[in-house]
Amino acid sequence: MRVGIVILPEYRWLLAEPKWRAAETYGFDHAWTYDHIGWRSLVDGPWFDAVPTLTAAAMVTRRIRLGTLVASPNFRHPVPFARSLLALDDVSNGRMILGVGAGTPAGYDNHVLGGEPLAPGPRVERFGEFVTQLDALLTNERTTIHGEHYRAVDARSAPGCVQHPRLPFVIAANGPRTMRLAARFGEGWVTTGKPADDLDAWWSGVAELARTFDDITGERPVDRYLSLDSAPVFSLSSVDCFGDAMGRARELGFTDVVCHWPRPDGVYAGRLNVLERVAAEILPYR
Repeated sequence: MRVGIVILPEYRWLLAEPKWRAAETYGFDHAWTYDHIGWRSLVDGPWFDAVPTLTAAAMVTRRIRLGTLVASPNFRHPVPFARSLLALDDVSNGRMILGVGAGTPAGYDNHVLGGEPLAPGPRVERFGEFVTQLDALLTNERTTIHGEHYRAVDARSAPGCVQHPRLPFVIAANGPRTMRLAARFGEGWVTTGKPADDLDAWWSGVAELARTFDDITGERPVDRYLSLDSAPVFSLSSVDCFGDAMGRARELGFTDVVCHWPRPDGVYAGRLNVLERVAAEILPYR
């Protein structure tokens, strides 16, 4: 099983750089950051853009794969974003993964730009158009699309991605419509499970979503990612907790799990020594 870690883009680079280097040294397979203008309880604190953060991370690492968890159409337009992704894939020498999701209906990204929250149906339709256009923009030499939400007129994609035919998509999906999109365009599917206050109830929801995704994908091979810290218990609260979460995810057919770098307080609060013990006691023996 592959293991990834999210490093929130809240640190000045002097403090962030050692974390990205350590993620690779610790043996994580992939490292991610959030792609938002601001996020939930941290909206009033420091926050940096995902694209330059991942560019800098690519320059101080050599092996680990890097990605957004997740980008969304809440403030990204597929044409300029595709150009950013081409650059990231080039700078990282083909280590970039695009984690992409529909975006929350009433999050800060939408609010700060003055947008009205979209109903679930239109939001999924916009997401489908966003993914379809990104796929075309990153695959074809020229792209012209007239969609309901986005347009691309003779958009070039030279020199193309380092990875062929394009960098991989890991598509966030917790419902059948977005799961079908993940099955069509995704090299990976990522889920946060269903909201629950009880840990066993959360795992039951994850199991249900995994069965639904299996029914939708059929025989098509798609990697399965689970965001462990969407559970009501922080995965790095102890070494045993993390090991148990990995084991349960493996039993449900997940190929990858993702945790978060411990923060000193608030969301994802935890201790660095637990992360270090997980790196020493669990990651080498996956």
